Amino acid sequence: MLGFQTRGLGSPRLLLPWLLLPALWAAGRGQLRYAVPEEAQHGTFVGRLAQDLGLELAELVPRLFRVASKERGELLEVNVQNGILFVNARVDREELCGRSAECSLHLEVIVDRPLRVFHVEVEVEDINDNAPEFPLKEQKLLISESKQPESRFPLEGASDADTGENAALVYTLSPNEHFSLESPTTSKQTKRLSLVLKKPLDREKAPEFNLLLTATDGGKPALTGTAQLVVRVLDVNDNDPEFDQLEYRVKLTENTPEGTLVIKLNATDRDEGINREVTYALLSVKPSGRRLFTLDEKSGEIRVNGTLDYEENNFHEIEVQATDKGTPPMAGHCTVWIEILDTNDNSPHIEVNSLSFSVPEDAEPGTVIALVSVSDRDAGANGQVSCSLPPHLPFKLASTFRNYYSLVLDSALDREATAGYQVVVTARDGGSPPRWATASVWVEVADVNDNAPVFAQAEYTVSVRENNAPGAHICTVSARDADAQENARVSYALVERRVGERALSSLVSVHAQSGRVHALQPLDHEELALLQFQVSARDAGAPARGSNASLQLFVLDENDNAPALLGPAGGGARSHALARSAGAGHVLTKVRALDADSGYNAWLAYELQPAAAGARSPFRVGLYTGEISTTRALDEADAPRQRLVVLVRDHGEPALTATATLLVSLVDGAPSPKLSARASAGRVGAEASPLDVNASLMVAICAVSGLLVLTLLLWGALRCCGAARSEGACAPGKPVLVCSSAVGSWSSCRQRRPGLCSADGPPKADLMAFSPGLTPNLDREDERERQDSGSNHAGQVSFPI
Repeated sequence: MLGFQTRGLGSPRLLLPWLLLPALWAAGRGQLRYAVPEEAQHGTFVGRLAQDLGLELAELVPRLFRVASKERGELLEVNVQNGILFVNARVDREELCGRSAECSLHLEVIVDRPLRVFHVEVEVEDINDNAPEFPLKEQKLLISESKQPESRFPLEGASDADTGENAALVYTLSPNEHFSLESPTTSKQTKRLSLVLKKPLDREKAPEFNLLLTATDGGKPALTGTAQLVVRVLDVNDNDPEFDQLEYRVKLTENTPEGTLVIKLNATDRDEGINREVTYALLSVKPSGRRLFTLDEKSGEIRVNGTLDYEENNFHEIEVQATDKGTPPMAGHCTVWIEILDTNDNSPHIEVNSLSFSVPEDAEPGTVIALVSVSDRDAGANGQVSCSLPPHLPFKLASTFRNYYSLVLDSALDREATAGYQVVVTARDGGSPPRWATASVWVEVADVNDNAPVFAQAEYTVSVRENNAPGAHICTVSARDADAQENARVSYALVERRVGERALSSLVSVHAQSGRVHALQPLDHEELALLQFQVSARDAGAPARGSNASLQLFVLDENDNAPALLGPAGGGARSHALARSAGAGHVLTKVRALDADSGYNAWLAYELQPAAAGARSPFRVGLYTGEISTTRALDEADAPRQRLVVLVRDHGEPALTATATLLVSLVDGAPSPKLSARASAGRVGAEASPLDVNASLMVAICAVSGLLVLTLLLWGALRCCGAARSEGACAPGKPVLVCSSAVGSWSSCRQRRPGLCSADGPPKADLMAFSPGLTPNLDREDERERQDSGSNHAGQVSFPI
């Protein structure tokens, strides 16, 4: 046989299935059965699997002893060390097998060398872990009150997921006198769980029953489940409608308005649903038989349907029937007695005919506005009517004929104070008690153009920084007109004038509708520091009315001018000769510069640029005077030619600078007459020109400062008069006025005035005035005093902000 397999199949691997057939046949003959309760904990012992299969413990691992199953194999596991089968995960019988009576797990135990397969069946035993459960927690039953005792009504029973005795259910019902419970029995399998009526029902006494149905299983311990039974008793039509009273008595005055409620009847039926729905019907009205009254068939309301007249009939009898909607219908009856009382039953009647819809506010007193007529159908004193108007109205009633009046204007009108009047005319008769009636007419006051536009401020003070962008918004003026419609439509315009050689309209403009003021071109503080002009506001009335507002525009300075050097230093390098014998503090020359800006932007400081690396310059420059002097005695180590670069910087943000270059030649002994004369001439020329310039500058600065202070004082006085603050207006501030002393130093003096504000930034609270340049001798003395005091910053000024 082996030879045949080798020759026929040609490969040893094809012999393996034939060799394993005896082993597989032997393994299929054995089968073990175990039992384990559901919900067993992890590690619960099931059985000694290896021992029961006849396997040695020592050969379990070498022979690859294992459990294989496709059916929830993770629930059970085997210990390959001792061959014990144990619970590996929670076992839920209801989850595995549902309500099946039999529930088992089938395992395959496999060992190799030789291969053997054992079949193991583990039965999962049921425990009472599931309580009975009703499909509905609340069951509703509808039972008619006409049902006879012993009537049965099926109920939905409970179900238990367990099996056997654990699923055997017993039902109980909460105690009551009307119902009992009939449970299914094993002898009658087709019989259902039913509710049995024991006693007749009466819906009017007990319309609903709430019962508790309990199901108990046969487990130990027993588990229960409950369901709520709601029994509603259905009504039958066994009660008549009943009125609150058999007779009703009502008193009405004659001429009661049609539709007036006389009485609301109420009939009740103790049944429910359609059996208690009641409709009302009017059977008869005596003695006249006329339909003077109506009855609402649903609400039972009796209302007046005609004119009640005491002189014609002073008593009425009404028969009413109430019928329910049951089958067959049932009815009840009542009687309503109505007594008519005589009174002053006619009220005055007023008619108002308006002659015009509106009255101009400039109408003259005595103008007729409307015609009023009154009437009363009564006679005697009950028919005599008098008319009146409310007090404090600019109108009066003038009698023109009997029961005819004219509504006329009594005093002047003002639409801005009151746009219209609701005039109520009251007519009262002479009856007892009197009756009256009212009629109203709306009198509209038409507008005339009697008010000119009024600006929010008589004077606007605003500021804008120079070099503004063309079209920049400066401020907005606003005027209001108390009139209406076209008379209140305001338009704005500039009051044209000349500003120097230019027209005002070339500098600023105002939007005709919004009142927004714009700068048409960049403004220059150095050219125009203050611009005063007027804006007019005119309405669209006929004739038009207008008013003007003044606007002061301060152009705030920007640091847009660099320092300009005066004298030869402005055009190139200056040459100077200095003897080496000059001592410390010797003044060589003075650099002068001028800045076209103002305030901080024109405050100049001088700095000497550092010399070459490692070199120590023997010169210094006054921080604010510009004097160049020696800091020490000259010696042979100093270079014969010195190049000094002086940086002139203003205090603007950002600062602008200029530089002056000086070439200094160091000579031994006194300089040659020619060089000295040239130097002296150069100094005289250099000094003469700044003196003249400083004198002019001093006069100009004093004049501008005086004009500015005067303007600010006038502006402050006007502001104190109570001008309203608006867009573009500024809040008061605490400025600091910086004044110059006689020796060129700085002092600060404070004064209170309204602050200025810029269109694009917060208001500045400081005003600076600079002193003119002083003579060289005074500058030198001041510099020497500062050197003697040992401070290099004695000329420095602090500007509080």
